[in-house]
Amino acid sequence: MKLVVTVMLKDGVLDPQGKAIGHALDGLGFAGIGEVRVGKVITLDLAETDPARARAQGEAIARKLLANTVIERFEIALG
Repeated sequence: MKLVVTVMLKDGVLDPQGKAIGHALDGLGFAGIGEVRVGKVITLDLAETDPARARAQGEAIARKLLANTVIERFEIALG
């Protein structure tokens, strides 16, 4: 089963990459763009076939390895 984990910085946490991209977009003439946030997307191909178990496994993986839950949040989607 395919699992997609999206990890983003929590609201209120400074995102220097997002700021740099926002500044570059403004410099390139792209007006009207608000806050830019940068994150990461990780896809996993799990052997698990039960959706509930796959989601639980993905959450455990995200909490233990993929996300720093102090400053990041994550979302899991089955695909």
